[in-house]
Amino acid sequence: MNLIGRLPRHGDADWGVRRPPVQLNNHDGFRVQMLHSDHGASGKAGRERPRVLIMEDEFIVALDLSDMAEDLGFCVDGPFATLAEGAEAVASHCPDAAILDVQLADGEVFPLADALMRLGVPIIFHSGHADNGRLLARYPDARSAGKPCPAELIASHLIQATSRHM
Repeated sequence: MNLIGRLPRHGDADWGVRRPPVQLNNHDGFRVQMLHSDHGASGKAGRERPRVLIMEDEFIVALDLSDMAEDLGFCVDGPFATLAEGAEAVASHCPDAAILDVQLADGEVFPLADALMRLGVPIIFHSGHADNGRLLARYPDARSAGKPCPAELIASHLIQATSRHM
């Protein structure tokens, strides 16, 4: 049983905890404004929040990525630890962006990354098991951040990747 996808999220009725908006500064000094909203799933003024798919099999990293994306105002699909779960999620709702660990519980993420690339979904690789040069050669429009990295780097990649939706 995959517990990662079943944990309550901030803002869920059962969670009972609301965190205030946070601002981060990334490594270039760029200020990342958190878009956390009390307007529920629709975000600002009835506009649907951008959806981000998170593929990560390390429990704590998965939770950190999910919390960061939700605090930025995204609707999170996942986190998912297997290709099968990710493929099912994409078939159900095409995401506006994806944060992908390269090595998942059931193998490498590349078949899913290929499908997302064909769909025009911006990809952010977040992995400690990948060669950045080879990743970016195969996925030239993708962004990449090795593990470990500052949360601000992933946040700025995510905001840049989905700027047309914000």
